Amino acid sequence: MTTAPDPELVSRIAVTSGLPPGVARRLVVDVLAHHAESREDYVVRRHRELSVQGWKNPAIYECLRLEIAERLFKGPVCTVRQIRRMIYG
Repeated sequence: MTTAPDPELVSRIAVTSGLPPGVARRLVVDVLAHHAESREDYVVRRHRELSVQGWKNPAIYECLRLEIAERLFKGPVCTVRQIRRMIYG
């Protein structure tokens, strides 16, 4: 993340959680960085992770399709075909 997190958000997290402001800031930065990952980068990363665990592509594609529908990404839900294209071009 290249810009500082919203001070109001950091303050709210610190107050509602009881965390010290520095810890709340790091938490906000970490959460925003996690959700800044593009859909395409997420698909490629998760495909690699699941492949290493021994998953086969048809199961990976279905898993990714379901995961993408639950994550915060801009744009429509992906089809299995779109997922394959993100991985293999």
